[in-house]
Amino acid sequence: MKNVTILGGGIAGIEAAIYYRKEGFEVELISDRSYLFVYPIAIWIPVHVNRFDDATLSLDRLAARHGFTLTIDRVTAINAATRTVTLQEGGERTIAHLVIAIGAGKMKHEGIAHTLSICGEPEQSLQLKEKIDALIARGSGKIAFGFGGNPNDSSGVRGGPGFELFFNLHHRLKKLGIRENFEMTFFAPMPSPGARMGNKALGMMETMFKRNRFATRYGKKIKRFEAEGIVFEDDTTLPSDLTMFIPAGDGSELIKSSDLPQNAAGFIRIDGHCEIEEVSGWYAIGDATALEGPDWKAKQGHIAEIMARNAAHNSAVSFGLKNEPKKTYHGHLNILCLMDMGNGAGFVYRDDAKARLIPMPLVGHWLKMGWGWYYKLSKMGYIPRLPGL
Repeated sequence: MKNVTILGGGIAGIEAAIYYRKEGFEVELISDRSYLFVYPIAIWIPVHVNRFDDATLSLDRLAARHGFTLTIDRVTAINAATRTVTLQEGGERTIAHLVIAIGAGKMKHEGIAHTLSICGEPEQSLQLKEKIDALIARGSGKIAFGFGGNPNDSSGVRGGPGFELFFNLHHRLKKLGIRENFEMTFFAPMPSPGARMGNKALGMMETMFKRNRFATRYGKKIKRFEAEGIVFEDDTTLPSDLTMFIPAGDGSELIKSSDLPQNAAGFIRIDGHCEIEEVSGWYAIGDATALEGPDWKAKQGHIAEIMARNAAHNSAVSFGLKNEPKKTYHGHLNILCLMDMGNGAGFVYRDDAKARLIPMPLVGHWLKMGWGWYYKLSKMGYIPRLPGL
């Protein structure tokens, strides 16, 4: 039986482990965490809609269910020339068939320690909850949410969860009857954050911001973060008692320090089949990769899962386990999300042909809540996974 080693226990890595097993491979998954953190539903942890455990899934349970081997360890080095991976506890290994799914690093901003991110380490969702609870107990405050960009690769920008948590916090403050005591501002260095969703979606977002009395600070680069707020490139400031900021994705230090082929941002260069350029038998998927495609392309979980399935399929073809054409991810590039707002949602879709945002009052919120449970149950194989979901 053919063997494969997968680095990373996130959405891409877990999907790869499941589908490589389906293709008949012996699979070892190496992760530095013992659980899968389901980031799309972590937006509700800071506002007491979900518990932390609701957004996690045990890797031990997944491994037992799907029949792959789990190793909890941290990767400290990758060397393509010698085809080796070094683990903190397990030492150096020679690996012939590897899948890298370790995710991305983050752009480094001065004073970033003064911020918290809903897309950062999972524990930050709990820290955000504590900060929000403290502000609510105080009864008033200045709240600033935002996200950043990467001039070397725009596909790593992740603003959706920031908007979602922003709207959910607004909804909670309204339910408590204290929304008027809080100044809520959204900031971003680009002139029109969210523009990749399309003009219609952007227009509807602007309308919702005006309706809910949200302030904005767009089009100014961030100079630094301070305990009291944000300083922009023109030395203007945005005072804040709570700053939630999602840095843009950047190549991780592990990848940047390796000899893997990389783009200017430090993401791994791959071909359409997800095989790493000039490193036969090694694949990379998800946020760790340099995507090829239109300017509006974005790294999302469903793209990572498509790449994972394709890598498993293409490996099976390469090893002669199946006689079918190889698959590429290019035709699957689109933006797809259900943007939750606490009391409803907006369905966002974009591809080369169209861009849509469909309002879904009330029912949209419950659909997204249901998706969280559906995702976990289907990942465990208790219910079938529907295409595209």
